[in-house]
Amino acid sequence: MTRLSLVLSAVLAAAVVVTVSAQGSAVPRAADGKPDFSGFWEHPQRPGAAFGATVFDVSKIAPFVPGGEALFYEPRTGDPRHDEPRAFCMPSGFPSNFFGPYPVQIVQTPGWMVMVHEYDRMTRLIPLDGREHRDVEPTFYGEPVGHWEGDTLVIESRNYRRWSLDDYYYQDRTKYRMHSDALETTERLTFTESGAIAYQITIDDPKIFTRPWSEDFVMRARPEWAEVGLFEFVCAENNRCPGGNCAEGVPGK
Repeated sequence: MTRLSLVLSAVLAAAVVVTVSAQGSAVPRAADGKPDFSGFWEHPQRPGAAFGATVFDVSKIAPFVPGGEALFYEPRTGDPRHDEPRAFCMPSGFPSNFFGPYPVQIVQTPGWMVMVHEYDRMTRLIPLDGREHRDVEPTFYGEPVGHWEGDTLVIESRNYRRWSLDDYYYQDRTKYRMHSDALETTERLTFTESGAIAYQITIDDPKIFTRPWSEDFVMRARPEWAEVGLFEFVCAENNRCPGGNCAEGVPGK
């Protein structure tokens, strides 16, 4: 056996060791020994749920602060850009977009995790070095920062603009469930013994709720989706008039 063969054999043997957890369940690991979440996954769902849009369980939601309920439930106004901005290609926001019934691809390196959701090609670039948050302009998807707690990846995000919290709109079209610009989220990703991802998200929005609250979901592995990959999702609505109906004097008529 050549020296190169011996080296390769040693590397492969070491790789086998680091892919087995203390409990004996297979955990794919990167070269740095951290769990490697790279691959194709279903979006977060309740255990045993069918593939469909996910909304938060009302029983998990914390009580409202005074005035919080009015911020949480935002009624329709008749303005289509307000009542369903996604129909005009406005971003769905986080966590709403992440709960949409579309595939998720994760690409992980030692320094970064990239999450790409097929819906509207939402892409999150998450540094994994535990850096501090910056003072940046609020965005639809927030500013994520990741760090490791053992084999659990923790993603803390802030700097959100006020936007939709989930897809509750499609259960009750009279209102959205919203979050404020004070929202902070904490996600925890851990491999389960079955190879799925145990996904927990904590919502902390002091303008709306009296305390942070959490809900647990699962992201099931779908390695067979790798053959096709994510489909292109292009939203290019460019109507300058709501619903395409231009009133007198409105540019674009």
